Amino acid sequence: MLINCAAYQEGAKLQDISIAAISDYVSQPDCFVWVALCDADDAELAEMQSEFGLHELAVEDARHGHQRPKIEEYGDSLFAVMHLVELDGEEMHVGEVNVFVGKNYVLSVRNRSRRGFLGVRGRCEREPELLRQGAGFVFYALMDAVVDRYFPVIDALESELEMVEEQIFAKGAASSNIERLYELKRKVMTLRHAVAPLTEAASKLTSGRVPHLCADSQAYFRDVVDHLYRINTSIDAIRDTIGTAIQVNLSLVTIEENEVNKRLAAWAGIFAVATAFAGIWGMNFAHMPELQWEYGYPMALSIIAATCGFLYYRFKRAGWL
Repeated sequence: MLINCAAYQEGAKLQDISIAAISDYVSQPDCFVWVALCDADDAELAEMQSEFGLHELAVEDARHGHQRPKIEEYGDSLFAVMHLVELDGEEMHVGEVNVFVGKNYVLSVRNRSRRGFLGVRGRCEREPELLRQGAGFVFYALMDAVVDRYFPVIDALESELEMVEEQIFAKGAASSNIERLYELKRKVMTLRHAVAPLTEAASKLTSGRVPHLCADSQAYFRDVVDHLYRINTSIDAIRDTIGTAIQVNLSLVTIEENEVNKRLAAWAGIFAVATAFAGIWGMNFAHMPELQWEYGYPMALSIIAATCGFLYYRFKRAGWL
């Protein structure tokens, strides 16, 4: 589905144009066309390939989707894949934006995401001096918008982790905490799979042989890479904290199980003594003097009760009961 299609020249917007008119503007000097698509079908991608001369492999990646974040060069053009990570309540959704960048065009194809990039277009149009840098600056603006959307996700994950940490030492909550921590770890890994490859790819735009399209915006891409490194650092910190919290919870589960085992062992010991006494006096041999004694039965019960009471006292003092 077509969202926007506009032509720009010397940092200013000329006008919104139709797809059929794209070829008329891309041939003009100092002019580029910025097209935005959402959940594009094969026919739309084929039409864009024809208008801009997109590389067949890049179009194939955009058509199939579910690509690893990357930035690839095809001659004098670039193809970038970035993941769009969004939180919807407790659920995390991962979308994708494919960006084709050439000297005189920028094409963004957004898939499986409800948040668009109209704000990015508006920001670029309010900064004509920067927009004059051409398609390279638009590519930076799109990447910067994607990376900035990771920060609220990081904040939400950190807040969720803090809530779990507050419940770590709550009695009987260890098992449920472990379940929540593993769910949180899954979300963190999803975000990491979006950020880590993009960090590696974006670093190629700031050092070494920088693509000609990005040369004028190299300082801006360096800022994006810095943000990505900060996000990666936060992700690593959250992962370490989650790992520590899981170990603490497992230790608490073990401690709780040991407490139960102590109680069972204490009561088993008390009843074992009572059973031993009852077994001895229950043998009914003819020459057992207690059998003929008038007070033998009360005495046996008193000894059993006293012994059990003493054991209960000792286990209580030891913290087993």
